[in-house]
Amino acid sequence: MELILASGSERRRDLLISCGYDFTVIKSEADESAVKEDDPSELVRKLSLLKAEAVWESLPVSRRENAAVLGSDTVVALDGEILGKPRSRSDAARMLRAESGRTNTVHTGVALIVPDGKGGAAAYVDSDSARVTFTELDDREIEAYVSSGEPLDKAGAYAIQGAFSVFVERVEGNFSSVVGLPVHLVYRMLKAVGITPHF
Repeated sequence: MELILASGSERRRDLLISCGYDFTVIKSEADESAVKEDDPSELVRKLSLLKAEAVWESLPVSRRENAAVLGSDTVVALDGEILGKPRSRSDAARMLRAESGRTNTVHTGVALIVPDGKGGAAAYVDSDSARVTFTELDDREIEAYVSSGEPLDKAGAYAIQGAFSVFVERVEGNFSSVVGLPVHLVYRMLKAVGITPHF
């Protein structure tokens, strides 16, 4: 079965590669703004499924017969506010100031769509959460990090596996979920449909 990653994220691609999976990438063009949800865990589930469905529907019917489409989404929650990707440099700085010296919760959803054997599709959806504690950041550190450009396309305005790792005091939970793809959930889902990695 062909595995298709419905994401243009290099982080998700690299995680799948490191786990030994063969796959192709088709970036989802789904309208994420159409999803309204206050619960961050439920939000990432819905967005992951939306992304996977968009790519599934874009495939020719003949290709769907032997395809598995994997979608994922990540948000950060702090004090009841859902932090997605920053809209600007100033928005990134605002998020980082709010997160400085505190613990945020990263929610990552994953959805898998496969043929159901009856001409339709079956969907599997799950999510995982982890807590990330930052050290105190001063204005100079925030400005320098924002100027690097790294936080501008990251939920919560940071990439834990990048330069920002020097500001992370503690991670409680699965590290890959914070990076952007809960590989333990992905492995379980893919194993259930007969897709295994090459160790």
